[in-house]
Amino acid sequence: MPDAPLEPALYLVGTPIGNLEDITLRALRVLRSATLIACEDTRQTQKLLNHFDIHTKTISYHDHNEEQRAPELIAHIKAGESVALVTDAGMPAVSDPGHRLVTLAMENNVAVIPIPGASAFLSALIASGLGADNFQFHAFLPSKSGQRRQLIEALKASDRVHVFYEAPHRIIETLKDIAEILGPSRHVVVARELTKIHEEFLRGSAQAILKIAEARGELKGEITLLVGETQATEAPVQTKETVAQMVTRLMQQESLEEKDALKRVARELGISKSEAYREFQRTRK
Repeated sequence: MPDAPLEPALYLVGTPIGNLEDITLRALRVLRSATLIACEDTRQTQKLLNHFDIHTKTISYHDHNEEQRAPELIAHIKAGESVALVTDAGMPAVSDPGHRLVTLAMENNVAVIPIPGASAFLSALIASGLGADNFQFHAFLPSKSGQRRQLIEALKASDRVHVFYEAPHRIIETLKDIAEILGPSRHVVVARELTKIHEEFLRGSAQAILKIAEARGELKGEITLLVGETQATEAPVQTKETVAQMVTRLMQQESLEEKDALKRVARELGISKSEAYREFQRTRK
C-alpha cells in the first residue's frame, strides 16, 4: 500500500551519522512521500536514497546557496508541495544548514515539522559517563588559537558538561589548551567515528587523553569532544598570563627577540601584531 501524501510543510529529517540502520521508519516514509528533498550534498544523500530504494527528486541546499535557494523552497511549499530538508548526517540546523530556511518558513506561516533522528553530540553525551542532566552544546570550537583558549578559559569554574565538535587536525592542540588552562586532571571524553566501524571512546584526564593522541600522531574521523565539570579535587589552575608575561616567557625559554616573541604571542592569541604590542605595553607597566 503506497504511503499517504504529505501535507505541505517543511520537514526537518534526521539522517544516520554513520550506520544506515539508525534511520527511522518515519524518516523513510517522509523521504519517500515528499515532493522534493533539499540536500546539503545531493551525492551524499543519493547514497542513502539508493540504499532504501527511494526515488524522490533532490535539490541542493548548502551554506553557499541557501540565501537564493531558501525562498525557492518556501515557494514550493506555498504552492502545495512538501519539502524534506536533510544534511549529510544528523539533524538539520545543528552545525549544518537549515536555520535560515526554518526562519523564513516561520515568517511565511509555513509549517515546520521535525522528524527526529541520529545526533552525534547526543550519542556522545549519553555514553560519555559525564552525565547528561546539565550540559551545554557549543558546536565547533573556534579555529583560531586565541579565540579557542578564551572560550576554554570561560569553562574554569563551570558546573556543566560542555560538548564540542572538533576537527581531527586540531584535536591535539585543543587537548593541550584544556590541560594547560583547565588543568591536566580535568576529565574529558573524545568520541570518535560514532556508529561507524571504528567507533571509539577515549575517557580520562586531559593529560592522559593528550598523551594517547600525541602517540598516535592524530585522531582521525568525526570527533565529538566533551569536557567534564569542575571537580573540587582538581588542582588549582594558574591565572592566565598577561601578554607581557607570555613575551617574557618566550624570550627566556626559547631565546627569542622581543619582536619575534610578540609575533608568536599575537599568532597564539589570534590578534593583530599592533593589538598585541599595545597590550604588551599596557601589561608590562
